[in-house]
Amino acid sequence: MTKTAVITGAGSGVGQSVALKLAAQGWRVAILGRRKEALQATAKLAGKRAKQFLLCPCDIGDVKQVAAMAKKVLAQFKEVEVLVNAAGTNAPRRALEVLSLADYHAMMNTNLNGAYYCAQAFLPQMRARGGGTIVNIVSDAGKQASPKAGPAYVMSKFGMAGLTQAINAEERGRGVRACAIFPGDIDTPLLDKRPVVPDASARAKMMRAEDIAECVLLCIHLPPRAVVEELIVRPR
Repeated sequence: MTKTAVITGAGSGVGQSVALKLAAQGWRVAILGRRKEALQATAKLAGKRAKQFLLCPCDIGDVKQVAAMAKKVLAQFKEVEVLVNAAGTNAPRRALEVLSLADYHAMMNTNLNGAYYCAQAFLPQMRARGGGTIVNIVSDAGKQASPKAGPAYVMSKFGMAGLTQAINAEERGRGVRACAIFPGDIDTPLLDKRPVVPDASARAKMMRAEDIAECVLLCIHLPPRAVVEELIVRPR
């Protein structure tokens, strides 16, 4: 049976890398992102494997859009084995004294609420099929706050870590497992939203999106009897 996955934030960075690696392994993948053009760019990178992608433009911070997306995915795939919550955002003005309410809500909606909405959208059919894997791309900011990350980002990532633990606490008896990956610095487009954008020399010392994608594949491909509950990975 062809394996199926849903990946948020698949228009760039870690989400895109995971989508390309799964497609190369023969998976059918629903790729999510707010911008259709970014999803089309991901599909183009897949070459002949692009036919395995189901493009789903969706703002995951909007619960109605998530519900419509899940209906579309399940109508096409019938069931979803894996959900990867890779979407994430931040804002240049992120410190407590300058953080706007709009930026705070945008981060919470994308980073935390979106992951929750997507998990809730696909958990019922995972329960029904007796198994499933949910991988949440958190951040090492979900382990320890720092001025580099900013409070809203930190709060959202601590929440994602809690969501992962809650899924394992409640769903492991029904065959569903959740994995939280806590990466350090990765050279992705999210760096462009830092107050001071890292230069090429700084980026060269960081991890690449494909490094984190390999961690996702580890979590997915483990036998169902095992679960990586937390994985911290940082640049060497």
